[in-house]
Amino acid sequence: MTFTEQFLAEAAEILKQIDVAAVERVAAALAACRAGGGRLFILGVGGSAANASHAVNDFRKICGLEAYAPTDNVSELTARTNDEGWAGVFEGWLRVSRLRQADALLILSVGGGNLENQVSPLLVAAIQYAKTVGAKVTGIVGRDGGYTAQHADACVIVPTVNAKHVTPHAEAFQAVIWHLLVTHPALKQAETKWESVR
Repeated sequence: MTFTEQFLAEAAEILKQIDVAAVERVAAALAACRAGGGRLFILGVGGSAANASHAVNDFRKICGLEAYAPTDNVSELTARTNDEGWAGVFEGWLRVSRLRQADALLILSVGGGNLENQVSPLLVAAIQYAKTVGAKVTGIVGRDGGYTAQHADACVIVPTVNAKHVTPHAEAFQAVIWHLLVTHPALKQAETKWESVR
């Protein structure tokens, strides 16, 4: 088997193992956020930050859901990192955004945050802050899901089928699942361009 065949076989196996009920719970939570006049804050680091930026576009344009990613403002992100430290940058951003009970977080992460190992502590702090104001926490994460999976109201864990490929599969399937969500009848409001061209 070539590497390409193996990698694609792993992707096919992940698709078979995705927890469909978890995806439906995330869709329901995001639909409730929109119905309640809430905003969606999409948080990710590294490749997941790039995914967050793309997902913001889709949730706004296709679903009519007011959405933001703090990593889209590199000036504020780097100022907060420089002045206050990396671990608090998302929490500080959410405080200024006046995160409230009607709002929701969507965490995109490979590991979901882990304080013990000091991996993505800024995600953990953001989730903790969201809980204090009563905002819903959702996620699409890999591996065991870490802090996000333990504390989210609804979370999809991308199954690990090969421990050597956790990161690429987790980040790739974030895109698959958020595209599923923005196409979900509970969320989709606008026709996508190519589907509207006959």
